[in-house]
Order: sequence, then structure tokens, then C-alpha cells
Amino acid sequence: MLAFFIFLVVTPASGKPRDGLKTWGRFNRLPYPGDQAFLYDTFPKGFIWAVGTAAYPVEGAFSKDGKGLSIWDTFTRGGTRKTCGDVGSDSYHNIDADIRAIQQLGVSHYRFSLSWPRMFPNGTRGSYNEPGVNYYRTLIRRLKKINVQPVVTLYHWDLPEQLQQALGGWANPQLVDIFKDYADFCFQEFGDDVKFWITIDNPFVVAQHGYGTGVVAPGIKNDPDLRFRVGHNLLKAHAAAWHVYDRHYRPRQQGKVSMALASHWIKPSRTRLESLQECQCSLDHVLGWFARPLFTDGDYPACMRARLGSRLPSFTQEEKEWVKGTADFFALSHGATLSFQLINDSVKFDQHEDLDLRMLLYWIYAEYDKPPIFVVQSGWYVLGNTKTKDPKQMFYLKSFIAETLKSIIIDKVNVIGYTAWSLIDGYEWYREYGIRRGLYYVSFNTPDMKREPKTSAIFYKNVIQKNGFPELPENRPVQGVFPCDFAWGVSANSVQVETTPTQFADPNVYLWNVSNNGELIKLDGLVAPPLNRATHCADYATIRQQVDEIKQVGVNHFHFSLNWSAVVPTGDVATPNTTLLGYYRCFTRQLLQANITPVVTLLHYTPKHSSLPAPLANTTNKWLNSNIPEAFADYARLCYRELGAYVKMWITLNEPNDKEVTYLEGHEMLRAHALAWHVYDNEFRPSQGGKVSLVLHMNWVEPAFSFSREDVEPAKRVLHFTISWFAEPIFGSGDYPVEMRSWLRQLNSLELPVFKEEDKRLVKGTYDFFAISHFSTDLVTHAKEDSYIYTAKLEVQYMVDTTWIMSPRPVVPWGLRKALNWVKEHYGDVPVYVMANGVQEDPSHFKDSLRVYYLYNYINEALKAHILDGVNLKGYFVYALNDQRDPKFGLYGQVHEEVIVKASLSNYRNLIRHNGFPAQGAAPQQCPAAPQACPGCHVLVKGPMVGFLTLVGSGVLITLGLIIYYTSKRHKELY
Repeated sequence: MLAFFIFLVVTPASGKPRDGLKTWGRFNRLPYPGDQAFLYDTFPKGFIWAVGTAAYPVEGAFSKDGKGLSIWDTFTRGGTRKTCGDVGSDSYHNIDADIRAIQQLGVSHYRFSLSWPRMFPNGTRGSYNEPGVNYYRTLIRRLKKINVQPVVTLYHWDLPEQLQQALGGWANPQLVDIFKDYADFCFQEFGDDVKFWITIDNPFVVAQHGYGTGVVAPGIKNDPDLRFRVGHNLLKAHAAAWHVYDRHYRPRQQGKVSMALASHWIKPSRTRLESLQECQCSLDHVLGWFARPLFTDGDYPACMRARLGSRLPSFTQEEKEWVKGTADFFALSHGATLSFQLINDSVKFDQHEDLDLRMLLYWIYAEYDKPPIFVVQSGWYVLGNTKTKDPKQMFYLKSFIAETLKSIIIDKVNVIGYTAWSLIDGYEWYREYGIRRGLYYVSFNTPDMKREPKTSAIFYKNVIQKNGFPELPENRPVQGVFPCDFAWGVSANSVQVETTPTQFADPNVYLWNVSNNGELIKLDGLVAPPLNRATHCADYATIRQQVDEIKQVGVNHFHFSLNWSAVVPTGDVATPNTTLLGYYRCFTRQLLQANITPVVTLLHYTPKHSSLPAPLANTTNKWLNSNIPEAFADYARLCYRELGAYVKMWITLNEPNDKEVTYLEGHEMLRAHALAWHVYDNEFRPSQGGKVSLVLHMNWVEPAFSFSREDVEPAKRVLHFTISWFAEPIFGSGDYPVEMRSWLRQLNSLELPVFKEEDKRLVKGTYDFFAISHFSTDLVTHAKEDSYIYTAKLEVQYMVDTTWIMSPRPVVPWGLRKALNWVKEHYGDVPVYVMANGVQEDPSHFKDSLRVYYLYNYINEALKAHILDGVNLKGYFVYALNDQRDPKFGLYGQVHEEVIVKASLSNYRNLIRHNGFPAQGAAPQQCPAAPQACPGCHVLVKGPMVGFLTLVGSGVLITLGLIIYYTSKRHKELY
């Protein structure tokens, strides 16, 4: 059976309070990594796509046309604050620009807040200000004209200063009726055009940080219990407004009213139930503080009651009934305003915050009996020096939208809308102008506050147009099989070498306790005489063990590397390590006996271990020594001569295009490869009939903004400097890529050597196939942003898509297909081998589900490249055989001396057995019988003869068991 990955859908049995506690366990049980894979699908028909702003950060005109002061106007002029939002984004004077931006995005809804002091300067209806009301009438009318529905927030933190000064603000219960009257006016004035109302935004921040920590306006922090009284009043004010709407306006206006609640997500620090309960209690202290009274029973969470006691105000039974149910949908804010910035450590209870929108949505769904959820604020931020290129913000936006989609499709949560935050850059509350959260960049220093779309805006527009991430044909797995002669392999950096044979190496004499349990008991002081025989290949237990392990994988090829410094320790091929060469001969011959083709690398380059023989490695600059290429050619000649009878596929250099290799070193490596190739072509190919090439490391490089032409060039540039650097001289023109030279010329760099004509002729065409090692995909952009790796020489920034599975490199299967197509596009129908492909995973995970997922999907992408794109793909090799030789990458694990077969090995063997992904019910692939890889090899075909010699002495029966292997004389090998 082939492995397929499905998403597990689990729904709670009931919607009782504290069902949210099941959330952590549920997500721990979801299939890994399949559940983390990107979901290609679309949102439900009629899904609300929105963008939002708040009045104080964007409107400006703080004292114009009769507007009164708000608590933020006062707050920003006190303490250590340096700037204020007097102008903000000047939306008050830029309705046209804002409407144009909203229309460009293609959203269906726009969330904005009314400035209470702009309409009622002193906070009450008696101070009604006509110009302020007209501003919102105009805004709503303009929105309706472009078919965008308003989502209106009555209170987004900007309380009229007069109410704070005269009454103490939200600390005074009188504000309940004042807010009710304000809400009544707004419903009456704007309600015919508004179907979604938010009464109060993020009451946690208002209460906790406005009247508790003092971080935000009005900045009060003297009374530790005032926050709870404020929260009590906020809930009552909301309920009063809801009831006004429900009784007087809903029948005619048919709108919906809620309160926007914000929360972090939190992960347990330990797997114990106590940690989960602390996580639940943390959410109760932030989200549940306001959500439970509205959505459950009109009272505060039991956890808050238990920990705060009398500090928490009480609702009468009548008040509970009055507050309960006063939300027509769950309005959720999620992002930088609260999470990771304002949350107080005291309510984390020693657990860890996490930016996980999907789990938070599910917790709300389970905890509050499956309410419809409208994400009314979601987004991240970038530092203030970033302009229109905001890759970090874009990928956070992609991640949040993707999590919302999974919540709907997989978790069956009723999410009705998503609001990206925010439309434009503005004054970001207590962060002032230090961060930018807008989809549109605002030039604060220009008179007209020009708005320019950021990359995140273009991305969001594309998502809205497609209503999500529709699956494309290239996203779907393909069915089919590889050619009959396809090379299925496994790679290892090296093999275990045994210089002392284990067979016949033990001279001790043992007593055979035949009358009891049959154990052998060593007799001290007795040794057997030397056998006086030559060493045979069969004497090496390591060869038998390794070949058996490779054979169990089911592959027909095995790739490993020799060690130049070990084979020729003196650097002189006239004095090689004959014992080691003999071992390699035995190993490769035994592979052939098992019908496994050896693929041998002469030198696996690593920056830390050059593998050069000591006399050569000790020279200055190592590869810059002009003698190295010729010495490498001599070493290659030795290996061809000693091992070429059994090795028909050679790799000269493995991954010489390392980022730490200089251009001068790379030049000498190219010459070394070419010389070694010509040695084989001229001296050994006629008799041995093998093939020779090199392996290039080739991770794919993708533009960070696939819809932006500006990022296509940086991606191409990186490929030229990493792949074409070595590929073009060998497989192409015989010289370095023109793009490399022209770019370095712009930088006035002379680093890239010039090929002499004889070197061009030497290097060009020195290949029999194109081999790559591929593990992951990199994203690059020309935009420079803090917190990412920037390469100044190429003027590119490397990035990560936060929706990709990480381990620790991104798992991006389609990158392999693109890499293979790049080879075809640049070098035609050249035979291609994927010589190493694998993923790093915890060695203790013997049910290595990530590796199973990785191999299945990467091999499927390789099949797409072959059957759909016409890539001349000849073979695929998994990296690596075992953790012992290649830690964290192995198909085999190891515990002490025990070798463990991982799940990925069985899955890979299954793919090999089917030769790919045959369609269900398809006729079996008809392939001719494979010829024996090593005709006439009978090294271990014969069985052992066991002879027994019995000695009697001193009443002790001693039996010596001699195991004698005999071989075919024609293939008997002595050294």
C-alpha cells in the first residue's frame, strides 16, 4: 500500500464551559506533519474579507471642526512620550485616498471606529458636533458607493477627555448610561447602512492597561483592583448598548452587535494536566474575563473567581441574565496590539505565549458552544524603517489567513470573516510611529500623506480575488511510475571501515557446555595456533552487515564517499593504503553480488574537513596550491585502477559549490574535476565502460514575492552564483555565467578568475550526467528588512515562509521539481540524478513521520518533473542510510548496539517496489528481468563447512569449532 496523508477532523461532543481544555490534546493528536502542510482550498461562499483602522491612529485633525480632546490626546502629551497622533495618517482630510486604497484591495467590508469626542466633544449628546457627524456620513456613503459594507466600532479607546476628568472615565458606573445614549445616537444616525457593530474594542487593554498598568491612556496605575471595576463597567455598557439595538433598531435595520475581544494563545510549559489547566486559566483571565459573561452564563470564569476572590466585582442574578447572550457573533482581535506586547506575565501562570490563531479559534469554538466567529482584527507589524516591501508582514498575513482556512475546512469552526489590520500606517498607540502595521505605506513627511500599496497589500488582494488558496493542478499528487531502469538509491557520506577482519581474529579457546545450556565458556590461558591464511572478503563482518542493511532498503544503487587522505595518506599515490583499498574492493564487489550498483565519490568536500592528504592540506591556501588538481587526478587514476572493475558510476567532487568556497578555490576544483574526468575518459572508459560526473548542491531559490518581477531577478542571481558557477563551465559554455561576470563588474570586483582557452577546452563537456543534492528551498527578495539574513554582495535577503514545515530547514517538495526543470531549461536533455535528498529529524523518532511525508512528496515531485515536464531523470537517492554515519538523516536508527528500522525505510521500500505511484487498479508495470550486476560473483554463495576437533584431557571435553568458508577459485581474492 502506498502512503497517503489525510487531515483528521475531531469535533467536541458538547459546548459546555471548559470544553476549551480539550484543545491542546486535540491538536497534539492531529497527524504530523500532514496537518501542518499548507492547505490549498477556498473559503466558503459569502466569506467576509475586510480591512480595518481605528480613529485615533489614522484620522488626525485632533482639534479641527469642533472635535473635543480624547484621553489619547492628553496621554500622548504626558510622561516620556515623544510623539502624538495629532495628525496620524490624516484620514480626516484624505477620504478619497483611503477609499481608493480600500477599493484596490477588493475587500467586501471596511472596519473603522467612530471618534466619540469628534461627534460629542464633551462626551454627551448635548455637545453634538455636526461637522464630526458629517465626516462619518460621508465616509459611509463613499463606502456604499463602491459596494463595501461598513463594520463600525463605537469605542476604540479614545474616550472624551471631559468624561475622564469629570467622572473618572470607565471607573465610574455612570458611563454605562452615557455610553448607552452615545450608542443609541449612532444606531439611529448610521444604522440603516451598518450591518455589523462593535461596541467596544479590546476591553482587556482598556481595563488592564488603561486603568491597571498605565501603559495606555488614561495611564492610571495606582489602584490594583480598579481594572476589575472598569472591566465590570465595560461589560455593563456593552450590554446596555446591545439591548438598545435589540429592542429599538434590530427589527428594522437587521444588523448584528458584538464586543471585540482580544487574546494571546498560550502553550503549556510541561505536558502535565496542571500545565493545561494553567493555560486554560490564563485564557480565562484575558479572553474569558469578557467572553464568559457574554457567551455562557453572565458571570466571570470560575478560575478568576477562585484566584481573585472579592477583588472581582459580582453580578446580581438579574445582571447576569441581562449581560448573558448580548453578542450576536464572536468578534475576535488577534495580533500585535495585545499578543507578545501588552500581556502581563502575571496572567501567563508560567506558561508560554504562542502566535497560533487556529488553536485560539478552536478554543473559542469549543469553550463557547460553537459561536460564529468574525476575526475583526488580525495582523503583525514591521519596524518603522521598512517601506513598501514588507515580506515579514506579508508572510504573517499569509500564515494567519491559512490558519483561518484550516480552522474552517479541517476543524469545522464557523469563521464568517477575516479582517487584515490595518489599511494604512498610522500612530500605533503606545508604540507611537515605531512600527508600521498598514497594508499601505504612508509618507508621514509629505503634505498629502501619500498612500502606496505594500507587497502585503498586493498579496491580500490576490487572496481575496481567489477567495483563498485554490488548489492548482501542480499542487495535486501525480500518479504514474518511473522507467524500468530507474536508479533507486540511498546515499551516505561514508561507510564503516574495518581494517582488521573479525572472522578468525579471536585466538581464544572456549568450552562448549553441551550438557547444560550450550553456552561457550572462555578458557583462560589457552589460545589457538595462528591459522596462517590470507584475509578474505568474507572475513569482514562490517561488509556483510552494511550490505544487508542497504539490501533491506530495496535500492539498486548505493552512493558513498572515499577518503582521499586515508587512501593516500602520504599524498603520493605510489604508496597508497593497500589495506583500505582492499576493503573498498571487497565492499563494492559485495554490493554487486547483492545486485546493488556502487556509486563512489572520490572527494566529499566540506569546509571544515577538506579530506586532502596531510602533506597537501598543510600547504598554504590548500586548493590554491597549483599542484592540487594534478594530485587529485593521480588519486582518481589510482581509484579507477583499483576499484573500476566494480564501480561503473563515479563522482569526482561532491558539492564543491559550497558557499564558503572562494572563486579562486572553485576554479582549481573545476580543473581538478576536469582532469579526473579526462583520466577516466582516456584511460579507463574503453575497458570499464563507466560514467563520471560531479554532484552540485542545489537547493531551489524562489522569489519571496512570486507576483513581483522585482524579486525574479534576485532569485535568478542567486542560482547563477550557486549553481551556474560550476554548471556553466562544465555543462554549458566552458566559462562562468555571463550574469556572474556582469554583476561582479558592477561591483568593481575582480574575484572571478578568467578561464584560459586551454582551461575552457579542458573543463567543457566533462560530464556523463548532471547530479544534484537537494534538500530545501530558499526565499529571496531584494528588499532589505531587519531580522532576516541579508547578503550584501548579491544584494538579496533570505527569508522564510512561516506557513512552511520546518525541520530545521523548510520542507518544500515542489522546490525539487522546479530545480529539475531549471536543469532541463539550461542544459537540455542531459541525464539527471538526484544524488541526495533527505530531511533532518530527531533520531529518537523511529516512527519518523516527517521523513515519511518528506520522501513521499519529494519523490512525487520528482515524478511530476519526469512524466509531466519531460526531465530526463535517471535516478533518485535518499540521504541517508543511518544515523550512525549521518546523524539525524538516517533510514536506520540506533539505540546502543541495536539497529532500528524506521518507518521511512519501509515506506521508501514500498515506493521502490511499486516503482513510483501507480494508479489504483492499473496493470502492473512490465519490466524485463534485470541482469545480474556482477555475473560470476560467487564470493559468499557457497555455505560454510563446520569442522569439529575434540580434545580430551583431565576429564574435560573440549571441542574446537572451525568455520571454513570456501569460494570460487576464479574470484578468490587475497591481499
